[in-house]
Amino acid sequence: MKTYFIGDLQGCHEQALELLARIADTAQEPYRLLFAGDLINRGPDSLATLRLVYKLAQQGLADSVLGNHDLHLLAVVNGIRPEHAADTLGDILAAPDRGELIDWLRRRPLALRHDGHLLVHAGLLPQWSVEQALLLAGEVSSMLASDGWVDFLRSMYGNEPAIWDDALRGADRLRCIINAMTRLRFCTAEGRMDFKMKESGSAPAGSGLVPWFEVPGRQSAGDTVVFGHWSALGLMLRPHLIALDSGCVWGGKLSAVCLEDRSLIQVDCPAFRQPAGKSGNT
Repeated sequence: MKTYFIGDLQGCHEQALELLARIADTAQEPYRLLFAGDLINRGPDSLATLRLVYKLAQQGLADSVLGNHDLHLLAVVNGIRPEHAADTLGDILAAPDRGELIDWLRRRPLALRHDGHLLVHAGLLPQWSVEQALLLAGEVSSMLASDGWVDFLRSMYGNEPAIWDDALRGADRLRCIINAMTRLRFCTAEGRMDFKMKESGSAPAGSGLVPWFEVPGRQSAGDTVVFGHWSALGLMLRPHLIALDSGCVWGGKLSAVCLEDRSLIQVDCPAFRQPAGKSGNT
C-alpha cells in the first residue's frame, strides 16, 4: 500500500479534491493519505475541507496531525480566542455537525510515525529524538482527549518557555511542545525558538537563527521528518527531510509526496490570500 503525505489544505476544498483525484489516478493500488495539519482556515471552504478529511479518516484511508490553525479553531469554538479578520471558520462554527467534527479534530495527534517517517506540522526542537518527540506529542494528545481539554486550551497560548527543558511541567511543558510542533520555523543553535520571523525562508545574517532542521547536532537528523507550515520555504525534498507547504492558499501549489518513491503530485491554486495579508497565525 502506498502512502502519500499531503501539505497544508487550509480550506482549499476544490484543490484538495483535484489532488485526491490525481493521486487515485496515479497510485493504481490501495493507498493511504497523511495530512500535515492546517486542514482549515484562510481558504474559501473550511467546512467542506474538514468534512472531506474526516470522511476519509472514518473510512480508514487518512489521518492528519494537528496544525496551529486547527488548534486555533478549537480555541475559537470554545470562546477562548476571537476569530481573526482573515479567518474562514464561520461555516464550521455554524455547522450542524460541528460537535462531531471538533471531537474528531481534537483527538488528532501532534506527530505521526509511519514506515520510518515522522510527520509533524511545523518542526522538532534539536534536543528531541524522534522517539522522545512521539512521547511528548502523546502527552499533549492525552490532555486534548481528556475531560479537561477546554481548560487546557486557555493556557495554551504564549511564546514562553522558548527553549526545552526536561524538567518543565504542567502548562509550560505542554505549551512548549505545542509551539515547537505547530509553530516552529527558526531557532538558535541551542534550540531557543523564535516566532517573529514568519514570511521568510532564511534568517537575517547575524541573527543567530537557523531553520530548525539545520541546527548542528539535531537529535532527529537521522530520521526522515515530514512537515508543512512554512509556505515561504516552499517544497523541499532532501534525503531526510520533506517540506510540503507549497503555498496553496497564497496562489502556489498543493503538494503530495509518495513515501515509497518520492514521486511528487501537485495542483495549481488561485491566490485566495495575498502575502501582505498574512498574519502571525499562518
